Amino acid sequence: MSLPDVDSPAAWRVSEIENDRGWVFRLDDAERSRLSAAAKALYDPDRPLFDYRRDEADLGPAVETLAAAMKEAHFGRGIALVKGLPRDGMGEKEFELLNWLIGLHFGVARPQGIKSQYISEVRAAGHTYRAANGRGYNSNAGLDFHTDGCDLVTLACYNKAKAGGQSMISSSVTAWQRLKAERPDLAEIALQDFHFSRNQEQAPDEAPYYPQPLYDVADGRLFGKWNRNRVRTAQDIEGVPPLTADQRECTDLLDEILRRPDVMFTMWLEPGDLQIMNNHVMLHSRTQFEDHEEQDKKRILYRLWLAPPDSVLLPESWGDYFRSIGPGTVRGGIRGHHHDAACRAFELRQAADLGMPPPA
Repeated sequence: MSLPDVDSPAAWRVSEIENDRGWVFRLDDAERSRLSAAAKALYDPDRPLFDYRRDEADLGPAVETLAAAMKEAHFGRGIALVKGLPRDGMGEKEFELLNWLIGLHFGVARPQGIKSQYISEVRAAGHTYRAANGRGYNSNAGLDFHTDGCDLVTLACYNKAKAGGQSMISSSVTAWQRLKAERPDLAEIALQDFHFSRNQEQAPDEAPYYPQPLYDVADGRLFGKWNRNRVRTAQDIEGVPPLTADQRECTDLLDEILRRPDVMFTMWLEPGDLQIMNNHVMLHSRTQFEDHEEQDKKRILYRLWLAPPDSVLLPESWGDYFRSIGPGTVRGGIRGHHHDAACRAFELRQAADLGMPPPA
């Protein structure tokens, strides 16, 4: 099987992203003030995030700016940056709530790990990235290029690192075009199933690994998937076939392409920055970082995984992981070990608030 050439605005080169900053959105003082007031008015340290409702938070005119950024990430270049979220004068938990409220306006949050958390604190917590159960977001390690397990991911910066922690983004569409042009034989390999570990975070009805190709198409759109660390750890799981020499060569070339200077765009996230990415057309990574000694200065970002109501049809091969490939459905995420009645009730309520069908 071979995939057709796909014309996509997400197939950019670094020079295009640098010269055309239409993917960068800025909140003005009035928008920033309204967002801060909304979060502060609603914040209650004893109130679970699941209890907040979409219609409680009037985010004011900032909603239009945020919606334009979401649209750019979802249907445009695959990446958007919103600058100017209120940061000064907001505590960590108020800032976290603000990002939760933004998420309520644009999708159904998806669980992200073994604890079934629906928003993640991205901070160094002593975890080992290369362990069989390792997760990069709780370490200070440099990360492999990867996709997250959702349609859209948002990452909001509260504190940046003392040094390092640079964000790196490459277009999986551009990488596919290069792979197909330079090594069509290896491009064919990328259409075969690779096996990805769930890194011991699987729900009771899930296997410890799942098959998925690196590229596939649906409804004329190209979809990319890659995570070297998850493929590497899957090799130690019983029942997973060993990688072939061709598969290793394919992924080695893919990683090399992703880091080429005209493919890999680098950026620093500053406090108050909100990065939005479409995981189906973008791959991202991060450099190693050194953290501050002072607790109140340590690097922390807040990450949401979203299933938006205007999502598109996924390839059938994406179904094992996403559980639903239908457009506009509640899909993706890592249900983990604590996905309970409260989680299901939140998803049902939030889907209804957005006019989406109930989760499968």
